[in-house]
Amino acid sequence: MNEEKEIVNRVANSPLVTFDLEALYPEGPRFRIDISQWLEEGLVLREKAFREALGAHDWTVYLDGYVSLFCTTDAIVPAWAYLLITSYLNPFAKLVVAGPPELLESVAYRDLLEAMDLEPYRDKPVIIKGCSKKEVPQSAYLWALEKLQGVARHVHFGEACSSVPIVRRK
Repeated sequence: MNEEKEIVNRVANSPLVTFDLEALYPEGPRFRIDISQWLEEGLVLREKAFREALGAHDWTVYLDGYVSLFCTTDAIVPAWAYLLITSYLNPFAKLVVAGPPELLESVAYRDLLEAMDLEPYRDKPVIIKGCSKKEVPQSAYLWALEKLQGVARHVHFGEACSSVPIVRRK
């Protein structure tokens, strides 16, 4: 009477489509530039010296990189200083932001998600994968939901074996 029942992998047979933000991770080196290095005593921006320092800097090291610009001192840095630095970075870097590295990651993901074709997810049950080895910013999950919510039949979060339902489109 010991009938063996076939084990069926319901997860593998599920129509769920996984949306993996880790797979979208924007590849390229990350750079942090503290602009206080180009300020007198780390605090005072003298335009002529600032421009000379930027002109002498090797910007090619940022090739295909993601750059966050910030100032670690209490200096009052005019907006044009960030613009000037960015003008040197633009020919080399993939992305430049003024702010901490966390902001850099968020903006990089936002750009990717904005450009993404979501047709493969249309009218399908989608699960936004929750675990990753790479650091995916929380905002990326929010933006992924924002994009998927309009096209997917329903969106879950987590793993296929244990997910949390988030939204169901009517």
